[in-house]
Amino acid sequence: MKKLFSFLSFSFVILSLAQSPYITITVAKDNSEDFNTIQSAINSVRDLGPGEALIKIKSGIYNEKVVIPSSKHWITIEGESKENTIITNDDFSGKLNSATKEKFNTFNSYTCLVAGDNIKISNVTIKNSSCNQGQAVSLHVEGDRFIMKNSKVIGCQDALYAARDHSRQYYENCYIEGTTDFIFGQATAVFKNCEIRSLADSYITAAATSKENPYGFVFMDCHLTSKEGIANVFLGRPWRPFAKTVFINTRMENHILPDGWNPWKGDKMFPDKEKTVFCGEFNSTGKGANPDKRVEWSHQLSEKDIKNYTLDRIFNRSDFWVP
Repeated sequence: MKKLFSFLSFSFVILSLAQSPYITITVAKDNSEDFNTIQSAINSVRDLGPGEALIKIKSGIYNEKVVIPSSKHWITIEGESKENTIITNDDFSGKLNSATKEKFNTFNSYTCLVAGDNIKISNVTIKNSSCNQGQAVSLHVEGDRFIMKNSKVIGCQDALYAARDHSRQYYENCYIEGTTDFIFGQATAVFKNCEIRSLADSYITAAATSKENPYGFVFMDCHLTSKEGIANVFLGRPWRPFAKTVFINTRMENHILPDGWNPWKGDKMFPDKEKTVFCGEFNSTGKGANPDKRVEWSHQLSEKDIKNYTLDRIFNRSDFWVP
């Protein structure tokens, strides 16, 4: 019994240490803390460090193009508040990059790129202020086991790029707004208790899930809203032929079209995506919920189906990660 008690005590100490940041860094624009830019704070974190590095960001507008490279992992970024801690940039596809003399494209137009694994972001706004000039990504996430909470993603077309087939992403209590395909990509991503706001008559999602991946975008207990005057919005359209998007217990206002989904006709490389995609809903509510009028190739999930849409089943791989 004494040996068991010692083992349990040792395990508790190790677990406590593992949960404590090995370094804490604070960023403030007025030079009152460790760094005055977010990027310099990220750069200071040791590559492939021994544990969690905590970066606290004081309120302010940070005009930066932020990159968390793949060599940086286990970084937690905490803002003072999502309303007053703002990371913003204005690059867009077609804009000339003054440094390289080449034009930006969709995939490098981001305000913030997360390439490292095990990154957490909370209480911040990530914004791309470019609108109607071309695709302009606010947040581009490629890393695995990414978590964002109590934050905002502000943009127009292609605001949130949930990239890479191997990437698992979890968004909780977030606000995401945009115009066309403003949540798009290949990742497995869950949006829990989020407000998804449409700024134009267009499409919310454009998933590109691989054939091998059983889950793509899953919205749970979310609220779909729109700017005043917006009345013709689709839940999504498939970017690639095995796109998977599901809305569960989601309140939909009357800007959502009765058809619900668009097949993205006119794509010559993938002409019949509606035959292979999976677009589904369970218990949609609000004036935008029209289960009897949805396109025939979409799905209304049953109580039995919904048992497969739990966080452990969606995210579980060999590492048993559940956010």
